[in-house]
Amino acid sequence: MKTAILVLCLCAASAFASAEPRARDIGVPFDGTTGPLNAITDVAGVTVGFTTLIEDPDATHSVRTGVTAILPRGTLSADKPVFGGWFSLNGNGEMTGTTWLEESGQLEGPVMLTNTHSVGIVRDAVIAWRIRQGHPDPSGYWWSLPVAAETWDGYLNDINGFHVRAEHAMAALDAARGGPVAEGNVGGGTGMICHEFKCGTGTASRVVHVGKAAYTVGVLVQSNYGRRDTLRIAGVPVGHELKQHQVYTEDTPEQGDTGSIIIVVATDAPLLPHQLKRVVKRAALGLARNGSYAGNGSGDIFVAFSTANLEAVADAPLNHASFVGNDSLDPIFLGTVEATEEAIVNAMVAARDMKGQDGHYALAIPHDQLRAVLKRYQRLSEPCPTPPAHSPRAVTRTTGRPCLAAAHD
Repeated sequence: MKTAILVLCLCAASAFASAEPRARDIGVPFDGTTGPLNAITDVAGVTVGFTTLIEDPDATHSVRTGVTAILPRGTLSADKPVFGGWFSLNGNGEMTGTTWLEESGQLEGPVMLTNTHSVGIVRDAVIAWRIRQGHPDPSGYWWSLPVAAETWDGYLNDINGFHVRAEHAMAALDAARGGPVAEGNVGGGTGMICHEFKCGTGTASRVVHVGKAAYTVGVLVQSNYGRRDTLRIAGVPVGHELKQHQVYTEDTPEQGDTGSIIIVVATDAPLLPHQLKRVVKRAALGLARNGSYAGNGSGDIFVAFSTANLEAVADAPLNHASFVGNDSLDPIFLGTVEATEEAIVNAMVAARDMKGQDGHYALAIPHDQLRAVLKRYQRLSEPCPTPPAHSPRAVTRTTGRPCLAAAHD
């Protein structure tokens, strides 16, 4: 008998954002100061939406996939570009629209994330959405080169069933909101696996200071990469300690890294396109902290944008932009590394066990065992207490580092 379809259109500020714990909640320590939500939506104006597809239409097909939409300027994203840059650490993957992004230095429209075989339909849906939402350029000509990226969920998802449709991409775009962001088995991350644990969508942020100015760096990942044996969390070789149910390498230990990760970096710091390219490269260092070596079979592709300089992307003969000096970029580089590291672990901690296509299943990282390993290596922080109602953040008593218990109150 056909199982009823479960289609979840998740707003970033919905109750679904409160469903799962985050890495700090279970005592994983991180450096740096987070924004109020410890999410990409701490960058003012950025909105996130999801469509999550979970269905078992018959005995031989399992749908475990979805779409994630990141809108740099929220409802203005259809008409107001942002300065942007991108970087491919290893190119065994796809991100459309990057040729024009590289040429122009501008990201026009949203960033969309889905599975490998749904990039085309999602890309085309964004063009239709922009026509519906936006306006033609001054010449009256409608055109769009959307950014749509992918990771492969074919272990758990019937990826060749082409279950993602245009209306699912539209729904994710229409659902995009600010506020707390759902993590784990949601949106494009629904069927994803990283370091051979169930994984998916994760996010984090950092507040950095450049001179007297404070800026926010936010990161969202769709995480689907990595072997178990290389996994490190908070500097601890967790992959050597937690060896049960290695999805790919338990039976074939010679298996290389065949996954992928898409990393989206947002900031309100005023940066020019070439500086954003420098910033987005640093996401690779956060990825490496968790044990990635960007294997030959992995698609590790990153994109960054700045929400500053709104008027500098106007269609005018002469525009003016402000930007942080190169000698002052280090705090932004560091914030990108730290937020990327934490976003990936958040994706892993929030994920839940999933059974999918052909009876395959992936287990989520067991929180109690992870805490035990961190404690053995003297890296466990006391979980955040629930802060007062007026406070968006709490502080760990053992480390003094900011943490987030209120993002899902």
